[in-house]
Amino acid sequence: MNKRTIALICASFVALFYAYNFTVAKTVTPEHIGPFGLTWYRVFCTGSIFWVLALIFRSKDSVPLKEMPLIALAAMCGVGFNMITFMWGLSLTAPINAAVLMVTTPILVMLLSALILKEPLNKFKVSGIGIGFLGAAYLIYITSDGNNHASNPVLGNLLILLNAIFYAFYIILAKKLTAKYHVFTLMRWLYFFGLLIISPFCIQEAMEFNWSIATTDVLFGIGYVILFATFGTYMLNIIAIKNLKPSVVAVFVYLQPLLASIIAISLGADNLSFQKIVAGILIFAGVYLTTLGKQKKA
Repeated sequence: MNKRTIALICASFVALFYAYNFTVAKTVTPEHIGPFGLTWYRVFCTGSIFWVLALIFRSKDSVPLKEMPLIALAAMCGVGFNMITFMWGLSLTAPINAAVLMVTTPILVMLLSALILKEPLNKFKVSGIGIGFLGAAYLIYITSDGNNHASNPVLGNLLILLNAIFYAFYIILAKKLTAKYHVFTLMRWLYFFGLLIISPFCIQEAMEFNWSIATTDVLFGIGYVILFATFGTYMLNIIAIKNLKPSVVAVFVYLQPLLASIIAISLGADNLSFQKIVAGILIFAGVYLTTLGKQKKA
């Protein structure tokens, strides 16, 4: 099995783990633990695992001081504000809304690639970006009234969209770093800086959580968020990013709405409406047009 096949398998599992996380995390936060508190435990526990693994496998990569600002920026985008906006947004909106909005990630990666990497934009890409964001705006508009699955969907959806922006930045930044450093070396420093960034916002809420009265279901949910939706996804995703183009990695985000919708509906955590389908079609159409632009260029 070659490296590309392994990377594609890793990216597929990342999509599956993230898809289930939309429902699992929603059952845990904000009812049992606040979104900021859960974020702190995600980063602290996952970071600890990566530091232990780095010691066990004796990762010998040394990161020069001049590279630390870039790693800190990647940590801010991919660990710090990325996780805060996701957990906060998910606690306010519905699982399917969050999953659909995450599909804007490939469009954002393309837009940022044009701005940062100076990749050219043609009429297909520009149209795709516009239609994709129109779909995202429509989804935010139609879910403006709260329901039993979403207490403040407008703010929640905007936070999820902001999360997608941070994640798109992270994919571009991480691609440069994975070419230089071992996965454990990179991840332990990303989580070290990520913990420093989020602690002022999150540690108080984390310390307020009472572990002694938490039910088995709550502990399972927190455990899943930490082990699968954080450690598992970041471990597998960094392997995918190292061996695939950023745009290819971003494409696997497309699987999340489908998988997340199936999981959420089957567990009664959300419902699928015609308006949500229309919003999803607009976003997918935007993604398709940006992809068509690549094909025409090739």
